[in-house]
Amino acid sequence: MSFQQFSIKRRNFLKLSAVTTASMLLSQCSRGTYSLRETSSNLLLPDVIKSANGLLSLDLEASAQSVSLNGKNANLLTYNQQLPGPQLEAKPGDTVQIQFTNRLNQPTNLHFHGLHIPLTGTGDNVFLEISPGESHTYEFQIPEDHPAGTFWYHPHYHGLVAKQLFAGLAGLFIVRGALDDIPEVKAAQETALVLKDLALDRRGNIPNPGHMAQMTGRIGDLLLANGQLNPEITVAQGELLRLRLLNASPSRFFQLSLEEHSLFLIATDGGAIAAPVELNNLVLAPGERAEVLIRATQTSGQYRLLNTPFNPAQGMMGGGMMGGGGMMGGPSSQKRTETVATLAYSGTTTETLLPTALLPIEPLPEPYIVRQFTLNHGHGMVFLINGQVFDHNRVDTQVSLGTIEDWEIINTGTMAHPFHVHVNKFQAISRNGQTDPYAAWKDVVSVNPGERVRIRMAFQDYTGKTVYHCHVLDHEDRGMMGILDIQSA
Repeated sequence: MSFQQFSIKRRNFLKLSAVTTASMLLSQCSRGTYSLRETSSNLLLPDVIKSANGLLSLDLEASAQSVSLNGKNANLLTYNQQLPGPQLEAKPGDTVQIQFTNRLNQPTNLHFHGLHIPLTGTGDNVFLEISPGESHTYEFQIPEDHPAGTFWYHPHYHGLVAKQLFAGLAGLFIVRGALDDIPEVKAAQETALVLKDLALDRRGNIPNPGHMAQMTGRIGDLLLANGQLNPEITVAQGELLRLRLLNASPSRFFQLSLEEHSLFLIATDGGAIAAPVELNNLVLAPGERAEVLIRATQTSGQYRLLNTPFNPAQGMMGGGMMGGGGMMGGPSSQKRTETVATLAYSGTTTETLLPTALLPIEPLPEPYIVRQFTLNHGHGMVFLINGQVFDHNRVDTQVSLGTIEDWEIINTGTMAHPFHVHVNKFQAISRNGQTDPYAAWKDVVSVNPGERVRIRMAFQDYTGKTVYHCHVLDHEDRGMMGILDIQSA
């Protein structure tokens, strides 16, 4: 979500209020099939697993699972037989222990997207291969100074990332902290929406993408929020709703708006911004997150959370997944406004104030060095960074721990490329030479064709090898990724 993708009305600090929300769990049906509620159902939330006494410990299993979606069976991939996977919650200083088992018929692993944790061994090790039937224990400590925020976990085994994420493997990882302690934020009703698209053939299987889909990124006709079609979020009139949003699609961009309501942005990928910003709509590139406050102060009724067509990932190439019985992705799925969820008023409550300030953001000092990364596609089905396709055996960028660098991301191609750096968040400094007016910590920034975006990053705490890549994940799987080696100074 770049600063150019904000549609801003004004800053306006109004009276609001809040209540707490209850979790509803996915229910098991006969023969191991899980039912996903459909249009007009109450919002279902996945299992919430919280840390206790400084420890977040759980077993996590990736497996194939049949679910009921819109009255039809869908054969998907799930974590702990849930779509999305369990919502994990921890605090700064907590230890995380995840006993992960791969029940898929292909290798996989876990990436803890946005978390600032060790990048080797049992931490955020994306070079790890966990074969079918094997297990691995992830264990790491969340730093004491880690910001509160909305992060997530998903597979990152190169070559299979887009396929496994598109099939359903994703879950939220929330870190609680200072943002949650702001009185108005703490009082708000809180819920989360994991947004993704899906394509199914007539047998309920996810089809193999064609060559065009692998160029543009696979896109499905079904839009899901927490594994549901148009779920209902209930609020009281006068209530303040805190909504966490994650774009867990491998390729689709979302442009979200809520009928007759503003969205007050309070946090981006890396945590809180300095003060609420009132938006008409919010664009989320693949992998991006945002937190917004919503004032339920309109007339009682139902209001649709809409996704308006916005897909720069297709660029000039057009297309999507090949057609098939109306259930497959393609250009038609990008030309209509669709309902993602519905906000429904029920009852009334007293109002309270929207926070006037959140958390200060300290700008990073001037960089030690400026590097350039040019994004484009090559001949055939490959995507390139600085003219090179990804190579497991090549280090592309070597940096020193404790230094600050500016990276200029230059898109000379015809498709948008959301650029993601693992482990170390950054600040967006400028776009095409224009200063970013909205200070925010990010880990994904979308770079449209012809654009030049400068980001500033401090390499702190951890050494070792990790990656940076395009978060249109078919592009990453087809080579748009580089290895970053962080060495001791």
